[in-house]
Amino acid sequence: MTITSEEELEGLKAIGRIVAQVLAAMGAAIEPGMTTAELDALGRAMLEKEGARSAPELAYKFPGATCISVNEEIAHGIPGDRIIRAGDLVNIDVSAEKDGFFGDTGASFPVPPVKSHVARLCRDGKRAMWEGIRAVKPGGRLNAIGDSIERFADKGGYTLIRNLASHGVGRSLHEEPEGISTWRDPSDRRLIHEGQVFTIEPFLSMGGDYAAELDDGWTLVSDPSAPTVQYEHSLVATKNGPVILTLA
Repeated sequence: MTITSEEELEGLKAIGRIVAQVLAAMGAAIEPGMTTAELDALGRAMLEKEGARSAPELAYKFPGATCISVNEEIAHGIPGDRIIRAGDLVNIDVSAEKDGFFGDTGASFPVPPVKSHVARLCRDGKRAMWEGIRAVKPGGRLNAIGDSIERFADKGGYTLIRNLASHGVGRSLHEEPEGISTWRDPSDRRLIHEGQVFTIEPFLSMGGDYAAELDDGWTLVSDPSAPTVQYEHSLVATKNGPVILTLA
């Protein structure tokens, strides 16, 4: 999607605020002993209260309102009877639709007590996302995003999951430009256009290189297995810098 009016921008901001508020509330609600299904139910109730619909359910018939991934799971975790425990690392991805506009955001939440290496990974996962966001400039290269993120990851001794990319969003959950790498990709010669709407969502890892799908057809784990975090915003590229849509 490339926005052409203030009305479109306001529609994107509205759904962006909703998914951001749901993500923040779900993160704050995490407690040892609760199940991922209970956490998902909170997200569903908040979306329904705002008149929004779960995007993964709507677009892909995903078996849950949100994606909740714990520890070895890094994305697309199915909410269910898995119990969250002290010391776990929980990733929540919230995407939804309202009035024809889609918003997409995500974050990783460490459950206390938090080990020092996990706290550092979470801190740097956020930093990696912002390194990518700062690289967004109309007329610039899309692959500048991945260049910036990989430069940051290399300095910290991290790896990046290289088969989970950022993507266009707006009128649907996944649209052009698809496959925006969050790692260095000199083969991508596409340019960023003013008004273009897309996500930035690096998966920063302490050794994982790829995402492997489990037998349930949804859940992804890192390969090789390693602690991994994801932080995600949806944004619009403007001449005055990126406008973050998914702010609470």
